[in-house]
Amino acid sequence: MTNNDKIKLSQNIAIIAGIFSITVALLLLLNFLQVSKNDPIESKVLEALVERLSDEPNNEALKIEIRNFDLLARKAYFNSRWQIKTGAYLLLFGAIVLAFALHFYYTAKNKIGQPDTVHENEIIGRILAQKGIIIVGAVVFALALVASFATVNHLNHYDVKVEAKAGITPADEKIEVIEVQEIVQQEEQDSVKTEVAETVVAPVIESKREEVKKAKKPVAKPIQKTSAGLTLTDIKKNHNSFRGPLAQGVDFHKNIPIKWDGSAGKNILWKSPIPKKGYNSPIIWGDKIFVSGGDKSGREVYCFNRNTGKLLWIGKADNIKGTPAKLPKVTEDTGLAAPTLTTDGKRVFAIFATGDVIAFDMNGKRVWARNLGVPDNHYGHSSSLITWANKLFVQYDTNKGGKVLALDVATGKTVWETVRKSKISWASPVLAEVDGKYQLLLSADPIVAGYDIETGEELWQTECMMGEVGPSVGYADGVAFAANEYAVLAAININDGSVIWENDEYLPEAASPLAYNGLLFVATSYGVLVCYDAKTGEQYWEHDVGTTLYSSPMFADGKLFIMDNDGVMRIYEYAKEMKLISENELGELAGTTPAFADNRIYIRGEKNLYCIGK
Repeated sequence: MTNNDKIKLSQNIAIIAGIFSITVALLLLLNFLQVSKNDPIESKVLEALVERLSDEPNNEALKIEIRNFDLLARKAYFNSRWQIKTGAYLLLFGAIVLAFALHFYYTAKNKIGQPDTVHENEIIGRILAQKGIIIVGAVVFALALVASFATVNHLNHYDVKVEAKAGITPADEKIEVIEVQEIVQQEEQDSVKTEVAETVVAPVIESKREEVKKAKKPVAKPIQKTSAGLTLTDIKKNHNSFRGPLAQGVDFHKNIPIKWDGSAGKNILWKSPIPKKGYNSPIIWGDKIFVSGGDKSGREVYCFNRNTGKLLWIGKADNIKGTPAKLPKVTEDTGLAAPTLTTDGKRVFAIFATGDVIAFDMNGKRVWARNLGVPDNHYGHSSSLITWANKLFVQYDTNKGGKVLALDVATGKTVWETVRKSKISWASPVLAEVDGKYQLLLSADPIVAGYDIETGEELWQTECMMGEVGPSVGYADGVAFAANEYAVLAAININDGSVIWENDEYLPEAASPLAYNGLLFVATSYGVLVCYDAKTGEQYWEHDVGTTLYSSPMFADGKLFIMDNDGVMRIYEYAKEMKLISENELGELAGTTPAFADNRIYIRGEKNLYCIGK
C-alpha cells in the first residue's frame, strides 16, 4: 500500500468516524431534549387517572389501567437510560476512531516529499476550515456528554410512594399519650422480670450466571452458640434485627393480637412520640425497644420501655471523626435514618446515611463510634445491620462500588472487608446456616452472593439481579429467594449458586420476600400480595390490596402479617388458599415492618411508636 493509499484510507475512516460521532451526538441531544420536555413519569394522563381514582376508589378496572400506564412509563424511562448509556459508549468509540484516523492521516501526509504549491490564502482557509470543524465537533461532543449525564439520573428524586391525602384522625382519650423527655444515659438495672417474657420481631419498610464454587450439603444441626454467648434461643426470644431472628422474616412468639383500631384506641396499650423522623423498624431485647431518627440537626438512637412506652434514654450520634460537614442528599421516603438497628444484648448498634456507625451499651453509654465514609447513594443509605459471632455486619454497596464489612462488636474495628463486584443496593444482609456454618446472604445489582462470616470469603455468587435493588433475600431450607422490580424472582440453591426456578410476573420494589414452611410470599409496591410454592414456583393465590406495600411480610403465630403504607395491617391465614382474617387501621401513615412479642405487636408509625395488645 502506497503512502497516498494510506492517506486516502485514513481520510475516509476519519470522515466516516466523524459523521458517526456527530450523528450519535445529535441523537443524544435529541434524546435529552425529548426527555426534558416529556417527563416519562410525571404524566398529565397519569395524574388525571389518579385524580379520577380518588372519586372512584372501588373501580378495579381503573386501578389496573393506572398500574399498566405506570409500568409502561417506567419501562420507557429505563429504555431511555439504556439508550443514553449505549449512545455514550458509541460516541466515545467514534471519537477514539476519529482521533486515530486523523493521527494516521497527518502522519502519512507529512511523509510526502514535495508539497503542492498553494497560495497563502488557500492555506489560511484550510486551517480555518479544519479549526472550524474541530471546534464544532468538540462543541457537539461536549453537549452530548452533558446531555447524557443530565439524563442518566432523571428519577433520582422521584418519589414512588403514594402519599395519603386524608388527615390523621386524633387518638381517642383511652390511648395513653406519653410526652417525650430527653434522658441522657439514665442508669437502669438489667434485671430480668417474670412479666417481661414478651419479645419482638422488628423488620423495616423497607440471564447469565457465573461459574461458582460448590459447597457441601447442608446439615440440619445448627450452631447454637457464638463466643459472645449469643444463641439462637436468645434471638428468638429477643428479636434483635431487621425481619426478626437471622433477618429471615419468621417470628416465634404466640398469642399475637389480630384486631385493633388506632383511631378509636381499641387494643392500643400505649403510643409514644418519636422525637426525630426515621423509616427503621423497632428491635427488642428484654424490656427495651430501640429505634433511631435523624434530621439536619442531628442523628439519635432512642430506647423505650416496651411495657410502658416510657422513653428511657437518647443516644446522640455526634462528634464522630469523619462525619461530613455537609449532610448527604437523601429523598423524603428514605431520609437519614432508614436502616434498622441491631443488638447483641450487651450493645445496640446503629448506622446513618452519613456513614456513621455507633454502639451504645444498654443504658445509653457510648461504647464506640466511627465513620465508614459517606455512602454515595442517591436516595440515602438504608441497608440494615445484623450481628452474630462477635461481629457487626455492614452491607455497603454504593454508586462507587460494593463491599461488605465485619466490625468487632466491642471496639468497632474492622475484622474483615470484602470488595464485591456489585453496584448500588439498598438491601440488607440475611444470615443462613449451611453445613454447620453461617453464611451472610446479600443481594445487589447484578449479583446475589453468600459470604463466610468468619473470613469474608465469597462462597458463591449468581448473576440474576438488575436495577435499583431494595428487597433483601428470603431464605428457607437451603434456598435463597432474590427479587427486584424489572429483574426476576429467583430461587437460588446456596450450595452451588444454581437457579432452581424463576418468575417475572410479580416483583417487589422494597418489600423482602418471605419463605417459610414450603410457601413463599412476595409483596409489590403497586399493592399485590402473592403466594407461591417455594419449591416449584407455582402460584397459589394473589390479593390486590389497592395501595402501596413497602413493608415486608412476616410470619408469626401461624399467620401472615403485612402493613401497607397507609397504616393498615392485613392478617391472613398462612396457607395455600387465601383467607383474610382482619384489616386493622393504625390511625397514621406507616410503611415499616411489624415487630412481635408474646401477646404484643409493635409498630412504628410516621410519628409514633405503638404497642398493640389486649
